Amino acid sequence: MAVFLDERGFRHALIGALALAAYGLPRATVDLDLVVDAEAQDAIVEHLEQRGYETVHRSPGYSNHVHPDPSSGRVDFVYIDRDTADALFSAARAFPGPAGRTTLLPRPEHLAAMKVLAIKNDPTRTFQDLADIRFLLTLPGVNREEVRGYFAKHGLEGRFDDLEKTL
Repeated sequence: MAVFLDERGFRHALIGALALAAYGLPRATVDLDLVVDAEAQDAIVEHLEQRGYETVHRSPGYSNHVHPDPSSGRVDFVYIDRDTADALFSAARAFPGPAGRTTLLPRPEHLAAMKVLAIKNDPTRTFQDLADIRFLLTLPGVNREEVRGYFAKHGLEGRFDDLEKTL
């Protein structure tokens, strides 16, 4: 997928469980989660469907794709607008990825922001995502006030206060 995105100039970074693992929180996962420029969505969906993936969900901000061959797995995308993308990708760090390729990894604060939005959009994710955010808040140099701001933006300040008490 990275080759396809790179060849077309679509910015992308690793998110989800694999990004957390890169920061030191290993978890079993069966999918690949990427954040990409919003304008990449049509090309990504077409590319995956041509390769046998079924698009199981598609909205302006997300798409989820599954292949009938389990070895090809599931791929999930978060699509972000240009301003958000500029902020996220300019601050992302290069991380050694598979096959010697460099993978971008968003700042922990940006990963936390995506998880806060996920909690707001799907409250069933709350406990796992709060655990992930808690881990991110323990990383050296993480700006807790920035993360608090993401909670406040989505009306979830109380969740942050509860989380902060566990640190």
